[in-house]
Order: sequence, then structure tokens, then C-alpha cells
Amino acid sequence: MINGELIVDNFAGGGGASTGIEIATGYSVDIAINHDPEAIRMHKTNHPNTKHYCESVWDVDPVNVCGGYPVALAWFSPDCKHFSKAKGGKPKDKNIRGLAWIACRWAGLVRPRVIMLENVEEFKTWGPLNRSHRPIKKKQGVTYQKFISQLQDLGYEVQTRELVAADYGAPTMRKRFFLIARCDGGPITWPEPTHAPADSETVKAGRLKPYTGAYTQIDFSMPCPSIFDTSEEIKEKYGIRAVRPLAEKTMRRIARGLKKFVLDNPDPFIVNRKAYALIQYHSETGAHEVRGQGIKEPIMTVDGSNRYGLVAGFLSKFYKSGTGQDLRDPLHTITTSPGHFGEVRAFLVKYYGQGTGQAVTEPLDTIPTHDRFGLVTIRGEYYAIADIGLRMLEPKELYGCQGFPDDYIIDHDYTGKSYPRSEQVKRCGNAVCPPIPAALVKSNLPELCVAKRVGNIVIEQERTGQLKFA
Repeated sequence: MINGELIVDNFAGGGGASTGIEIATGYSVDIAINHDPEAIRMHKTNHPNTKHYCESVWDVDPVNVCGGYPVALAWFSPDCKHFSKAKGGKPKDKNIRGLAWIACRWAGLVRPRVIMLENVEEFKTWGPLNRSHRPIKKKQGVTYQKFISQLQDLGYEVQTRELVAADYGAPTMRKRFFLIARCDGGPITWPEPTHAPADSETVKAGRLKPYTGAYTQIDFSMPCPSIFDTSEEIKEKYGIRAVRPLAEKTMRRIARGLKKFVLDNPDPFIVNRKAYALIQYHSETGAHEVRGQGIKEPIMTVDGSNRYGLVAGFLSKFYKSGTGQDLRDPLHTITTSPGHFGEVRAFLVKYYGQGTGQAVTEPLDTIPTHDRFGLVTIRGEYYAIADIGLRMLEPKELYGCQGFPDDYIIDHDYTGKSYPRSEQVKRCGNAVCPPIPAALVKSNLPELCVAKRVGNIVIEQERTGQLKFA
């Protein structure tokens, strides 16, 4: 509780909004509500000082849970999949679409000073369904307007905007609808972006920082097995499981990505360009070890398997058509399904015109560099693609791209019980990107931003300028 007021996170999920609020205020939210016990497990692990309610938002009485204390901020992130275009033309559930009405209930019963709501952009099309449980086109937005009007009738000023997480420093292009409503007479303010595309005039002029690239969250030390190896070979080399052979559609996506981001790219992204541009991606000493070395160091033992050289990388998406994306760009929107993003590495060797690579001769004679793999020009020198690796991004990398702090716990709960990979990814895809709620709270409720969390210590700065430890 800050200044005698509560902060409540409805639909708390794995804790994206709560984390952003904590980044801004220095304190955990006071109350978190979610019907999913798996979500509560992750939230409680990272926000142990919060009072958790594992039940439907409709079953929680705002008056009882607040205990007579005033509410400074109530955050709402109702289920969005029955609005999202990602659900396509499938039937909708009017009960799930109607979850946003809970904000009006809180407004009427405990009157939070500020209400914030996050959802997909299509939330504005909220309207009635026909008998087939599909939106009535002529009535799109009708229910949404009633929702806004009810908040206004309850004495709230209401404003809405669509915000992109990358504009506030997150390495993802996730775009979402945000609503701010307040009844305390204070102004509604929208935080100014802190980041923009690297080639924009604002960045060139030094007024904004360039977008944070997805590469900042990618662990390039992870094994990236060859797409040509069998599942058995991958398990023997790396001690990990990988599905091989890959589906034809997957191979086509990889091929399109290689053409766009490596073969036809005058400036391909070179993995660990500054410090570890030269990669050895299998090991002499153990199947689980993956090593690298600087390009100025003597090369490690050459074994004739053509495993050395520069590594060019990009990200491939497996839930949409297209070619993927450059690692220097913020990650495209993360979904709740595992395996939708893969890191592709093109392993390159120096090419001298006779099919030979750096310190390796005979093995290259058997590799069709011209017909199958092609040549890459990097800083005026030719390289041949000797192999292609693919791995799915790990949950930790996805959370990093979503803007979560590095120390956010996702693999086990507060009892030490492991948290399955599928649940980790599901929480991530559903999560609010923390940098946006952090920016919204700092902009609209600066009086709550009284502390800074460093580990488990809260350092509170009072108006006198002195520091107090809580």
C-alpha cells in the first residue's frame, strides 16, 4: 500500500502488468486476481507480498477485498482472444467478450481514482453476436461505446490510445489498445515514446533512442543443430531433442529467410560480431558444450568438418507466412503457443574461388556451395554457407523480448515445483509488456512512484529527499 491507497491487478496472469507497476512504484501490487491457478503460481513466485485471489473476477467482491481502503489504481487486462483477429472467423464467447464490464463494477463499488485497461486493437469493435456466435458487422463497436458511456456516467474521464511496446524500450513490436479513466480531477497523460526506428529523424537527431533489437535477448551460446542432421544425430551431438526432418513449409520459410536476410542482404547480422564472430558449434570434449572464440585468436583445432567461420543469423516465424525478421529489429508479437519463433544460423566459411574454405579443403569439395547454399559477401569478402542451423527460442528469451526483467522467475513456482515450458510460453504470450504499464503509471500517478526496488530491498525517497529503507 502506498500513501494509504491500494493498487489492484485484475486478470493478473503471470504478472506483466504487475511487474510494470512495480518498476514504476517500487512496490508490488496489493491485490492480484486470476482464475487460472497456473498463472497465480507464477505471479505469486515473483510478487510474494501481493494478496492473491485464484477465482473468477466476478466472484471477487471489490468492497470486501479492499477492506475500506481507497483504491489508487485498478488495472484490467481481460481475455482478448475473442476479440483478436488471430482467432479468425471462429465462434466467439459472449461471456469472455463481456469480461471488460468488471471495470465498471469496480468503478461503481470502490471508485478507483484511476482505471487502466489493456486489450487487443479489435477491442474497439466490441458488439453483439448473432445466433452463430459471430459479430454482427452492422453493430460493430456498439457494446464498446456503451462500455465507455457507462464509465463516463460513473464520473470518469476516459481516453484511449494504441501503444507499441518497442516505443518504450521493449524488444518487441507488440501493439495493444490502452484505456485510461480517472475520476479524481487529475489530467490523463500519455507517456512520450523513448525509442524509435534507427533510421528515423528523431533518432538521428538524438532525441530518441533506437529500437532495442531482439538480438539483445538471444542466447547465441545455445546449440543450433543443423537442419540436415537427423533427430538421432542431434541427440548424439548435443544431448537435446529436435524434430527432424523438418516440414516442407518450415524449410521453405528458412529458404526465404536465408535469401532475404543473408544472401541478398548487403549487411547481414553477424552473431556476436564484436567479440565472438568466429564460432565452433560442436565440441571435441562433450556433446553438450558449445564454444566460440574471437576472430583475432588462433583458431581452435580444425577437424576437417567445416565447422568454422562467421555466423549470420535471423529469426524465422512459424505461425504466419513470410520470411521472418532481422535480429536487429524488435521481435514481432509473441503468441501463447510454443515453437512460433526460431533462430536460424547460417554457418559461413571463407571462400577463395575453388570451393575451399578457411583451413579446410577436402570436405568442401563435397558441399555444393554454388547450387544449394550460395555465396555471401561480407565487407567485400566472399563466404560460402557450409551449414544451416535452427532452434526454437527459449522461454527466457521470449520473456526478455517482452520486456520482463532478467531476474523474473519463470521455470519454477514459490514451492520449488517446476513450471512446464508450455505454461511458461502461454504466460508470456498473454502478458502485458511491463515497460508500458511502467510508463503509464509514472505519467499519470507520479505520487505513487516513491520507491525503487533493488533486489528484495525497497528504497523509498521521501519528499525531504532522504532515503528510507522499507
